[in-house]
Amino acid sequence: MVRANRDGRLVSLNYGRSVHATEETIETEAVFHYAPGARILSMGNVGCMLNCDYCHNWKTSQARHVEDKDVYHYTPEQVVDIALRHDIKVISWTYNDPVVWHEFVVETAALAQRAGIVNLYKSAFFISEEAIDELIPVIDIFSISIKSMDPKYYRKITKGWLEPVLAGTEQVFRAGKHVEVSTLMVTDLSDDEKTARSLGEFVGERLGPHVPTHFVRFHPDYKMTDTVRTPVDRLEHARKVAMEMGLHHVYLGNVYDTDSTTTRCRSCDRVQVTRYGLNARIVGLTPDGHCQGCGTDAHFTLLPGAETRTAIPALPAHKLDLASFSWHGDVRALHVQVSNPSPVPKTVYQRRFGDPAVPESWAMIGLAPGESFRFIAAKSTADEQGVTVAIPEGCTSSLHEVFDRAHFPTVEVSAGSKNDDVTPFPAFLPVVR
Repeated sequence: MVRANRDGRLVSLNYGRSVHATEETIETEAVFHYAPGARILSMGNVGCMLNCDYCHNWKTSQARHVEDKDVYHYTPEQVVDIALRHDIKVISWTYNDPVVWHEFVVETAALAQRAGIVNLYKSAFFISEEAIDELIPVIDIFSISIKSMDPKYYRKITKGWLEPVLAGTEQVFRAGKHVEVSTLMVTDLSDDEKTARSLGEFVGERLGPHVPTHFVRFHPDYKMTDTVRTPVDRLEHARKVAMEMGLHHVYLGNVYDTDSTTTRCRSCDRVQVTRYGLNARIVGLTPDGHCQGCGTDAHFTLLPGAETRTAIPALPAHKLDLASFSWHGDVRALHVQVSNPSPVPKTVYQRRFGDPAVPESWAMIGLAPGESFRFIAAKSTADEQGVTVAIPEGCTSSLHEVFDRAHFPTVEVSAGSKNDDVTPFPAFLPVVR
C-alpha cells in the first residue's frame, strides 16, 4: 500500500516518511554477536509487505492505520547527520519492515557507509533476490525474523510465503554478511519442539552452526489478543533442543532474569557477554572476538566505544525539570522524546536509580538548536527500579512505555498500558461492518 501508478510510472508514497528517529541498543534488533551494547539509530517507515495477525508494529506496518502524529520526514543526509552528531556508529533499518522503503534505505545506507557508519537490516525478509543484490553492498548486519518453518502457517498468519525468506537468508549469508536469525514463538501456535527442530535444521544445514539464533517471547497484540504470553519454559526447551542439535549460540528474546541471554564459550564455558534485557556488557572477549580464556573463536565483531555516552556524577547547578519513571510489570523499557525549540544547544540528562550496586551517574544527551530526539532507557539490572530524566529550561519531553523489544508507536506514560503483563496500548479495534 505504499507504491502507486502515476501516469505509467511506479512511484514511492513513503520515501523519507518515518516514525521518529530513535536511539536504542543493538540488542533490540535480536543482534547479540555484533558490537554488544552498541547504541544504534533506529529508523522505521510505514507499510509492510506482510500482515501478521500478531504484529507488534501494526499501527505503522499497516498503512491504513497510520496517524499523522506518528510520521516524520527525513532526508538521507539528515539521518546520517543525526547519527554523526550523537556519535552513533550503527543505523538500524527496523520496526515495520525496511523492505517497503527500499529506495530510501539503499540511498541512505550508502551515504552512511561513506561516513564510516555500520548499517543493520532488521527484517522479515520477504523480498526478491534482485532487491537483496542491491542491499548486499551497503548492509553490514542482517537480523532476519523467520516467522515459522511451516509453509501453511506463513500463508495463514503472515499472508506471505516461506520459500523466499529462507532463500534470501541463505543469499546474504553466502555473501559473507553478519547474519542472525530469530523466530517469534507464538503461544500454542509455534512455541513447540517442532519449530525449534525445524529452525535448528535450517540454521545448521543451510547457514552454519555458528549463526546466532534467537527464540523470542510473544505478547498478545493486533488481531491476536485472546491468548497469553509465551510460557518461558517452552522457550527454554526450544533453546535446549537447538543447542543439542549442534548450534553454537542460541538465545531467548523478550525474557529477563535468565542465563539464556548470556554468551558462554562453547569450549571452556567462560562467560563472555552478560545481558539483562536490552543491555549488554562484554566481560570475556578479546578485541578480535575470541574467548579470553581459551582463545576459541566466539564469532563476534566488536566496535570499540560504540556503547559509550559521556556521563557525570552529579547534575549541574542550573535549573532542570525532573521526571521519573518506575519499571512495572513487563514494561521494562522507555522511550524518552525530547525537543529543543530554542536557538542554542541544550543538554538533557538521564540516570537509572534503585540498584545500590550501580553508581547513579547522569548520562548526557546533547540537543542541537531546533532538534527533536528520542532515546531508549531499558532496565539494566534485576534491582534497578527506574529512570530519571532531567530537562533544561526551554526544552520539552514526553515518556513512552515500551513493551519487550522496542515497537512503534508507543504511548505516553499518562495513557497507561492495557495490561502490564499481557498487551500494550494502543489496542487494535476491528472495524465492524
